[in-house]
Amino acid sequence: MTAGDLKNSLASSSAQNGSLAARLATARRNAALVLRLETLWPALQPTVGLLGVYTAASLLRLPQHLSDGLRLVTITGWLGLCGWRLYRDLSSLKPPSTSAIDRRIESASGLTNRPLATLTDKPAGHADAKTSALWAEHQHRVLSKLGTLRAGWPSLLPRTRLHQALAAAVLVALAGTALEAGPHALSRIAAGFIPGRDDADVPLPHIEAWITPPAYTPDAPVFLNPLKTSPSVPEGARLTVIVTGLKTHPTVRAAKGMVLTDEATQTLDAQSWKLEVSVKHTGLITLAGRGRVLAQWPVTVLPDAQPSAKWGDKPGASKGEWRTRLPFEAAHAYGLSALSVELHLTHPGKNTPPRTLTIPLPLSGQPKSTKGAVTPDLSEDPWAGEEVTGQIVARSISGHEGKSTPATFHLGARTFHSPVARAVLELRKRYALGRESRSGTATDLEALGETPGPIYDHTGMFLNLTSIVSMLENTRIEPEAARTGAVNMLWDLALDIEDRRKGDDASALASLDVRAAQAAVAQQLRHMREDDNKSQQAREELERRMQTLKDAIARKMQALAAQAMREHTAIPDLPGFSRAGDKAFSKLMQQLERDATNGQSGEALERLQQMEDATERMRNATPQDMAAMAQQMMAQAKVREQTAALRDLTSKQASLLDHAQSRLDEVLRAQSREQNALADDGGDGDQDYGSMPTGELLRRLGLPVPPDAGTASPPPAPMLDPAKAEEQAAARRTDRANQKALTHALDELKDEFKDLTGKTPPAFEDAQKSMKDARKALADGEDSAAATAQEKVLEALRKGRQQMQDALKGNGKNAMPSFLPAFGGSGGEGSGQEGQSQHGDGGSTPDDESDENGDQQKQQGKRDPLGRRLGEGGDQAPDDGTHVPDTVARQRARDIEQELRRRDSDRTRPQQELDYLDRLLKPF
Repeated sequence: MTAGDLKNSLASSSAQNGSLAARLATARRNAALVLRLETLWPALQPTVGLLGVYTAASLLRLPQHLSDGLRLVTITGWLGLCGWRLYRDLSSLKPPSTSAIDRRIESASGLTNRPLATLTDKPAGHADAKTSALWAEHQHRVLSKLGTLRAGWPSLLPRTRLHQALAAAVLVALAGTALEAGPHALSRIAAGFIPGRDDADVPLPHIEAWITPPAYTPDAPVFLNPLKTSPSVPEGARLTVIVTGLKTHPTVRAAKGMVLTDEATQTLDAQSWKLEVSVKHTGLITLAGRGRVLAQWPVTVLPDAQPSAKWGDKPGASKGEWRTRLPFEAAHAYGLSALSVELHLTHPGKNTPPRTLTIPLPLSGQPKSTKGAVTPDLSEDPWAGEEVTGQIVARSISGHEGKSTPATFHLGARTFHSPVARAVLELRKRYALGRESRSGTATDLEALGETPGPIYDHTGMFLNLTSIVSMLENTRIEPEAARTGAVNMLWDLALDIEDRRKGDDASALASLDVRAAQAAVAQQLRHMREDDNKSQQAREELERRMQTLKDAIARKMQALAAQAMREHTAIPDLPGFSRAGDKAFSKLMQQLERDATNGQSGEALERLQQMEDATERMRNATPQDMAAMAQQMMAQAKVREQTAALRDLTSKQASLLDHAQSRLDEVLRAQSREQNALADDGGDGDQDYGSMPTGELLRRLGLPVPPDAGTASPPPAPMLDPAKAEEQAAARRTDRANQKALTHALDELKDEFKDLTGKTPPAFEDAQKSMKDARKALADGEDSAAATAQEKVLEALRKGRQQMQDALKGNGKNAMPSFLPAFGGSGGEGSGQEGQSQHGDGGSTPDDESDENGDQQKQQGKRDPLGRRLGEGGDQAPDDGTHVPDTVARQRARDIEQELRRRDSDRTRPQQELDYLDRLLKPF
């Protein structure tokens, strides 16, 4: 053998030995693991047995009968015993030896003569190289002859009969108790090992759950039950759960992504609990307690949207208007709590102080939607006349806020005729908007005071101007405080200059008193609205301030009258003028006080605005205005005369109608007597109805008669007593003469009204035509036709009265402006009020209104409390609408109905008549 062959042989032998050694090492590891299991399992058997005993007890629900505290002690003690025994058994375990591992492999692999011992033995004595090589070759041959090496399966059965009996007993107990527990086995085991947990055999507690919607919604509470699927509730609803029969408090859990806030648990008694949580988002709500799911409710939460707000048509003030129109619309599903307008300057300067002008809008209660327009007086604000950008801000009762899209418009500004007043206002605006410095404003005001004019000539105004300049020059006053004070004082100074431009101190002082009294009333109204104060003390304070306002207005009117006399201006009759003014303003004040007492603060402020408009026009009144008022008062007197004449004419026409109806009543009574006499004579009503044509039968029943229905000649009129008949004929002649006189009176009234307004009410033409028909019917002795015509006359007169009022309103739109609420045109200069009554409409005075109310009461007095018309002199005209039929009339109606049914059953009659009878009988 060559050296190369020997080298290859040695290499092959070495590789083979490495493979056999790896296989032996794997077998030894497996055998070591089997031996460890066979020694570990006996050590675990006592502990497993103890746990099996407790598990069987849990399946029998023995620990569950203990209280939570005793169960905790029992579980702790038992587990402690198991741990002690396990520790003791495990601590005595030793790892398997190498010889034991080899013996396990030899036994499992069926090897004889202990071949693995050869692999670990060594030659006896001193071994030389040749001996060692021979021994290694021997070991290699033994290793190569081992074949498949196995570790075998571990033997886990108890080795002794006693241990086997105990294990069998535990297994049988576990199997039997598990079969007895059935599907609740796992819950019993968990409840036995976990204190405070109930198994599935414990009855569920009684649960009452409901969701209360937020207070701002009108929805009723939603009660939850297993059959209720996914209730829909508003955002912010509150879930309330009451659990009865549970030893420990439950908990409420939400699904992933759902939010529950403000959870509160309240103990009602030892086994009763109350939970409250706020529901924010949609999801599944789970109620759990003592380790179990007690209930689940899927809830859908409806998000609360922001309120909507938008502007109406044409916000802002038109040219020449001093009130600013703010039309608005807002809505929210649950109601609005506040509404306001926020204004900012559209083009502020670099030095303009940052500011937001907020104007509250009136709300009646908490409406879901509102729409309207207010016209506040913003002419006192430094921004008056400037372009502003505004947004309507709506706040819902749920706390959400919504804003409208911005709108740009101009604020209204008062018109001042005095050049000095306009100069003061210009300085005021420039200083307020930061367009002029504080020192520059003071310098300009000093120059204005030194210039000859109203300020220079009037000591009081000069002192006011001096105090303003001192305030601006005093550096110890904060800039903002100085700005606010100077702006307010400059406004008062401009008003005082404007009021005194005619040199009348009394009128100027009266105007100042009126403005102060109006401000006091407005302040009290705001106080009553904001604090919801309707106490007797608040009402008395409002009444006191209103009396002060009334006295100030009276002084202003007296000053105007005195000025007109000094200027020799045509003025109205002073007593009548004073009386009309007192009534006009008194009525407004009464309405204002009534609205404020009833909590209608918005309406009360509107009344106050009407007085402000009137006093503003009063401040700017000219001699021409006084002359126009004189003409208006004369026109009002004529209108009152015409109204009284029309009322008297209507009353006399109603008397004629009463006369005709009274005569008809006598005829009906005579007819009733004749019919009763026929009935007493034994007449057969059925035979009469049977022989009566259909048309006449329908006429008796009071139903419309078809064109082709059978008719007969009308029954003869009942015979009246000759004396009574002659009396009625004389009464008809008298009524005919009176009707003719009323026709002439109406013709004169029509001509007078046309001269006054240039218009003729069309209803007067209809009334004259019906009067003509009534005269003809009276001449023919037909009281029924006369009564019908006279009813048409009264209806035409009613329409004519309304047309007269409409014509007067139309004239009022073009009338001269007046400063009394009772006389009105479209408002005076700068009046931008919209949607607010001026109590006049061009010719309606308080006197007229009272007359109209009295006339309505008189018309209503023509009826009794049941709505029946009454005649003159105590004679009551018949009123078919409220007539209660007696027994005979009811029997006649039944007889007629039976006859109609009999004729309807006769199919030989014409088809059109049968169809008509079918329609008549269908409702019955």
